[in-house]
Amino acid sequence: ESPEATGNRIRNGVRTKAKNIPPYPGPNKMRDCYCTVNLDQEEVFRTKIVEKSLCPFYGEDFYCEIPRSFRHLSFYVFDREVFRRGSSIGKVAVKKEDLQKYHGKDTWFQLQPVSADSEVQGKVHLELRLSEVITDSGVINHKLATRVLECQGLPIVNGQCDPYAAVSLLGPSRSEAKKTKVKRKTNNPQFDEVFYFEVTRPLSYTKRQFDVEEEDVDKLALRVDLWNASNLKFGDEFLGGVRVPLRVLGQAGVHDAWYFLQPRENGGKSVKVEELGSLRLNIVYTEDHVFPSEHYTPLRDLLLHSANVEPVSASTANILGEVCREKQEAAIPLVRLFLHYGKIVPFISAIAHAEVNRTQDPNTIFRGNSLTSKCIDETMKLAGMHYLQVTLKPIIDEICAEHKSCEIDPVKLKESENLETNRENLRHYVDRIFNVITTSGVRCPTVMCDIFFSLRESAATRFQVDQDVRYTAVSSFIFLRFFAPAILSPNLFHLRPHHPLNPQHLLHSDPATSRTLTLISKTIQTLGSLAKSKSANFKESYMAAFYDYFNEQKYADAVKNFLDLISTSGKWDQKSIETPIMLKEGFMIKRAQGRNRFGLKNFKKRWFRLTNHEFTYHRTKGEGALCSIPIENILAVERLEEESFKMKNMFQVIQPERALYIQANNCVEARDWIDILTKVSQCNRKRLSTYHPSAYLNGHWLCCKLSADARSPDSAKEACGSKSVYDGPEQEEYSSFVIDDPQETYKTLKQIVSAVQTLEQQHTKYKRDKFKKTKIGSQEHPIGDKSFQCYIRQQSESSTYSI
Repeated sequence: ESPEATGNRIRNGVRTKAKNIPPYPGPNKMRDCYCTVNLDQEEVFRTKIVEKSLCPFYGEDFYCEIPRSFRHLSFYVFDREVFRRGSSIGKVAVKKEDLQKYHGKDTWFQLQPVSADSEVQGKVHLELRLSEVITDSGVINHKLATRVLECQGLPIVNGQCDPYAAVSLLGPSRSEAKKTKVKRKTNNPQFDEVFYFEVTRPLSYTKRQFDVEEEDVDKLALRVDLWNASNLKFGDEFLGGVRVPLRVLGQAGVHDAWYFLQPRENGGKSVKVEELGSLRLNIVYTEDHVFPSEHYTPLRDLLLHSANVEPVSASTANILGEVCREKQEAAIPLVRLFLHYGKIVPFISAIAHAEVNRTQDPNTIFRGNSLTSKCIDETMKLAGMHYLQVTLKPIIDEICAEHKSCEIDPVKLKESENLETNRENLRHYVDRIFNVITTSGVRCPTVMCDIFFSLRESAATRFQVDQDVRYTAVSSFIFLRFFAPAILSPNLFHLRPHHPLNPQHLLHSDPATSRTLTLISKTIQTLGSLAKSKSANFKESYMAAFYDYFNEQKYADAVKNFLDLISTSGKWDQKSIETPIMLKEGFMIKRAQGRNRFGLKNFKKRWFRLTNHEFTYHRTKGEGALCSIPIENILAVERLEEESFKMKNMFQVIQPERALYIQANNCVEARDWIDILTKVSQCNRKRLSTYHPSAYLNGHWLCCKLSADARSPDSAKEACGSKSVYDGPEQEEYSSFVIDDPQETYKTLKQIVSAVQTLEQQHTKYKRDKFKKTKIGSQEHPIGDKSFQCYIRQQSESSTYSI
C-alpha cells in the first residue's frame, strides 16, 4: 500500500421533485412514479411511490458514502410497474466531473430517454500497429493491425451480457465492419483478436507522386463498438463504443491504451426531450483524499486541546467551526474527533457556556443554527441512534402497519372518515409515543446526559429569574431536534427501511401514514417545548383544538421529570434496563469459524440478526441461534481485503479470540452492516485502535505474516499499526465570530496556519508525485476519463507554476 494516501471518501446527498411527466396512455392519465439513484447503472437508493400524479414531489434526502469509482450519477424515473418492459420514463445522468457545478443548488434537469445507446459503462483495451509494406514494383502499402484485447465492466442488459466487438475503419468508401467471436455470459470478456486493414490503395501513393484526394492516414479513425448478442427479435443491443483517430499512432506507428466506452452519437429513438418532463435535484457532493493518521497529528492535537483554551472562542475548534459558512460541515468532523477521544462533553460544555453568556433573551436560547447547536445535533445522531431505535421503533412500526386514519383537518377529511374517530386514533398514538419518550430517561446515553447537565447548569446560572430556562435549554434539543424529526422522517433515522426490494410494499411511503406521523411530530414538539400558551403555538385552528386534550398538568409534569432525569450527570447499567430491539436482519454468507481442529472452513448462507444486545446468526429465519456474539465483545468491525478469499463485499467482526468473516449481498448492504455494527459497538471499552486488514489463514495473517502465536486480534497493534479502526459513521455570509481575547486568538491562528501549511505541502508533494507516475491510457486511467484528465491538467498547470 502506498504510504501517501490510504483512501478516497466521497459523500453524496440528494433531494428530488419531478414535473410534467408524460401522461399514461389511458383514460386515467395519472402515473404512480418513483425515482432511483444509481452509480452508473447500479441502483443504490429508491424513493417512495407518489401515486396518481404527473408532478410528483419526493422531498427525500439520501446520503451515502460512495464505495467505488463511477462515471455518472444517474437518476431514473419509473412507473410503478417495475417488471413491465419499458416502465422507465426517463433519466438524468450527471457526469462525475460536472457534479461540482450543481453542488448545493436546486437545479431542474430535462429528463432524457432511456435507451441502450445511452446506457454505457466499462472500458476496452486496444492495441494498434501501422506497418509499411513496399511491393516489388516499389508501391508502398500501409497495413493497420488492430488488436482487441479485453473489456471490463460492461453493462448487463436484461440480466445477461453476451458481448462481441465490431471493428471498422472510418474513411471514404469504407463501411465493412469485422467482428470478434461472441463471449457468453460475461461482462469482462477476453477477446484477444487481431484485424487487418489496408489504409492506402495501391498505385495511389508512390515515391514520386501523391494524390491529395486519396486517403491520408492522419485523417482516418478506427471505430470499435461493443454489442450484446441478443436472441430477441429487435436485434443486438449497443453497449458502448470508442473512436480512435489514427494520428495517435505518431512516428512510432504503435499505440496501446485503455479507453472508456462512450454513448453512440445520435443513437437511439428520436424523442422530444420536452415531452419527458423534468426532475429537480439538489446534489451535494464532496470528495476527500485521506492521508494516513500521523499526517494529521499536529492539527488533531490543536483541536483536542480546544476545551482547555481560555477563552474557548480563541480555541482551534471554535475558530475553524465559526469560519465555516455551513456549520454542519464543521460539526460532523469535530464531533467524530472529540467523541473518538472521549472529549466531546468538555468541548460542547465550553462552547455552549460561551453561547449562553452571549444570549440576551432566555426565550431565544439555542434557537439558532450555531456551531454549538449543530455539534449537539451531530452528537445525538451518533451517540443516540440506538436510544432512538429502542424508544421509538416498535411504535413507529405499529403505526406504519396499522394504517389507521388520523386526519383531523376538516378540509382534508374524506367522506368515509369520521372526525371524532380520527381524533381518537391520533390522540391514542400521541399518548403512546409521549409515554415511551418520557419513561425512557434511564436509557438516555450517558454522553447526552452529561451534555444536557452542562446546558441546564449554564442556562440556570445565566437566567436565574426564569425558572423554566433549565428545562427549555434541554427540551430544545431532545424534543425539537431529536425525537420530533425522527417521528416525522423515520427512514432518515434508520427507524424504517430506506429502500425495500419491492417498492410496492413501501409501508412508510403511504401518504396517510406520512400525514399521521407529521401530526404526531407537531404535537410532541409542542408538548416538549413547555410553552406558556400552548394552543397559540398552532397556526391551524384544528391543531389548537386537538391540543386541548393535552392541556393537563400531568403532561407538563411528565416532561419536567423526564428532562430532570436526562440532565442529571449519572450512569446506569444500560443492559439491565433495555429491552432487546432488533436493529437489522437478513441473509449473508459466513465463513465457518473452524472451532474444531478438523472442522471444515467453508462458506454457508446464514440468517443474521443484530439487536442492541447481541449479534447472532441462525441456520434460517425463526430458528434458534447457532452463534451469539454479545455487543460488548465486538472489538472492531472492518472491511476485509478482497485478496483474502477472492470475494467482494466482505467484512470482519473482530472478537477477543477470533474474527468472523462475512460476505454481504452487495456494496451498499456491506456498507450498511459495517456502519450499524460499528455504531452499536463504538463505545465498547476494549475497542481496538488497529486491526489486520486481511484474513487469518493457514496459521498466519495474510497481511503481515504474523504467526499462530499471535492469533488474537490484539496483536495487530504491532503488526499492522498503519491500519486504524474506523472511528464512526454526514450561501450564507461568513459568520463574524466573537474575538474575546485578540492575543490568544492570534496565537491560535498562527498555530493553525503552521499545521495547515505543513499539510498543504504534503498534499502538493503527493499530487506532484501522482502526476509524475500517472499514465493516461493505463487500466487505472483510461482515455476518456474527463474528470481525471481535468485533474491532471490542473496538476500540470500548478506544477509548472510552482516551478
